Amino acid sequence: MDGDKRREQIIKILSDNTLPVAGTELAGRLGVSRQVIVQDIALLRAVNKNILSTNKGYLLFHEEKNKKAYKRTYKVMHSNDRIREELYCIVDCGGRLLDVVVEHPIYGQIIVDLIINSRQDADNFVKQVEENCTKPLNALTDGLHFHTVEGNDEQTLDQIGERLEKKGFLVR
Repeated sequence: MDGDKRREQIIKILSDNTLPVAGTELAGRLGVSRQVIVQDIALLRAVNKNILSTNKGYLLFHEEKNKKAYKRTYKVMHSNDRIREELYCIVDCGGRLLDVVVEHPIYGQIIVDLIINSRQDADNFVKQVEENCTKPLNALTDGLHFHTVEGNDEQTLDQIGERLEKKGFLVR
């Protein structure tokens, strides 16, 4: 299969999935290496295909599906041992955590897509951090970071803010 057809297949696979698809899965399905997939994703992004890279794989962002959602950014701070608790505050209220953002004094703003929709997603994220013996992004800023959260209405976002504040995560 030539590169153009393979990239069409990648778009089709991502379009057919609402959950992220791992690069290794794409590589296996298309009979190429993971590095070829990484290069194909870069080429697709260069022609304005809105593909998100998450810790769970690639996701095609569909703007029309998200038009009715409301978004809010929360400034939060906590130690690493409270990550799961923070994520639960968001998803238990019906929020979808889209990303984490830190303001680094040298590198500037660093944004990483997370796409955490449920307690299971939160648990998987924490498990990945632990299994890979790595530090979360907020370690660069002594726990201070931002999250973009999506909800179905303003009331959901208000409830998330209240819960984050009650637990001591919210920074004003």
